[in-house]
Amino acid sequence: MSKYKYYFKKPKSEITKDVFLWLAVGGAIAIAATSPYFGANLARAFSKKKKHRQKDVYDTFRRLRKEGCIETTKKNHQMYIRLTEKGRKRAGIYQINDLKIKKARKWDRKWRLIVFDIEELKRAKREAFRGILKNLGIKLLQQSVWIYPYECRDEINLLRDFFGLTQKEIRYIVTDSIGEDLEWRREFHL
Repeated sequence: MSKYKYYFKKPKSEITKDVFLWLAVGGAIAIAATSPYFGANLARAFSKKKKHRQKDVYDTFRRLRKEGCIETTKKNHQMYIRLTEKGRKRAGIYQINDLKIKKARKWDRKWRLIVFDIEELKRAKREAFRGILKNLGIKLLQQSVWIYPYECRDEINLLRDFFGLTQKEIRYIVTDSIGEDLEWRREFHL
């Protein structure tokens, strides 16, 4: 049997996504760089962790470096790999695409309101933000006011940062009462 029996070829986008998330979570990676086989060793370490083929991982690192998404520096026999600003933006897209809100087992009887006022010049950002709110299961209460029964501050902050918006443009409000809420409790199955 082949030594690669547990490995399967994933699309390049999956490997890229895994590399970005690995670097985004770790910040920077430091690996002993004394060996002339540094790239192969890096690919081997990553491929074991994520079950990717070594060659595909190596090619992905090379391509991302060439595109300016990651940079490497060598210092004191250590090789440091980190995301550049361009790489952080691309990694953010993967985080946004995988964004989910974890629902609490029991509702705390508080409503989360997301209020936004994004100017017309940023229409594309506004439309994208609305689309993501819908995908997350957040509902439109009234124009530019969205409602959700569970904690989602971190997710909203991530979206605010991703779109480069300010606290004035997107506000997160937690309230005990929105008036008559029977319809909304039914809507969210509470």
